[in-house]
Amino acid sequence: MAAGVVLLPWYATGFRGDALAAELERVSKISLRYGANSHIVYRSRDDRYQFLQVIDFDDKLDWERYWLGPEMIDFRTNCQGWYQVPITYVWQDVVVAGAGPGADSGADAAARALGRSA
Repeated sequence: MAAGVVLLPWYATGFRGDALAAELERVSKISLRYGANSHIVYRSRDDRYQFLQVIDFDDKLDWERYWLGPEMIDFRTNCQGWYQVPITYVWQDVVVAGAGPGADSGADAAARALGRSA
């Protein structure tokens, strides 16, 4: 199967944006244990309740193991009410990817901006 990227749009409920951001950071990292190549969570600058989680997998089965794994089940259970439902993820096939000379990946640039490692 071709490499793919999972897009997960999250929308926090009132006054839960910061808490949801912290939990998305925690559970997004866990995707690496399930075979993800990279992960990143974006937060909108225009709407601080809007998030986009992006995870790159080589195999959709690895994605399903992550999504249905105990950590994500616990996250969805413990944080229910922190985000709007339903969560409808989309599996996208990678057609082309690239970066300019000396450019970092989005994950590297975001981690550096936050003072963290990717």
